[in-house]
Amino acid sequence: MPGQEGEREGVGEGGLLKGSRVQKEMADYRISRLLSLAKESLNKNSPMSGMGKRYVRIAEEISSHYKVGIPKTLKVQVCRKCHSPLVPGVNAVVRAVSSGGYVAYKCECGAERHIFYK
Repeated sequence: MPGQEGEREGVGEGGLLKGSRVQKEMADYRISRLLSLAKESLNKNSPMSGMGKRYVRIAEEISSHYKVGIPKTLKVQVCRKCHSPLVPGVNAVVRAVSSGGYVAYKCECGAERHIFYK
């Protein structure tokens, strides 16, 4: 009950107001950190080499839970089909299509992402 000691209405875990600016800032930080870890995990010498897709999924879950969008600069670095981070030369092939005015990233799963620059 909201009237009991120690409980307040609208307060989430940790005493922060649900949907507060502080929670959104923490979610933004966690999303960017997870996506950078996902790119680092593609290194074959890394002990966490298979965790890239999992990090991306966790970042997407945080984004939907806290109603915070993933920044476009980070979103274009993730495959829409298999949710793996796109790293040129490691798991993605990059080619420039000058007639169409875009750069195409082709993931190892076969999905292609176009980033327009015109």
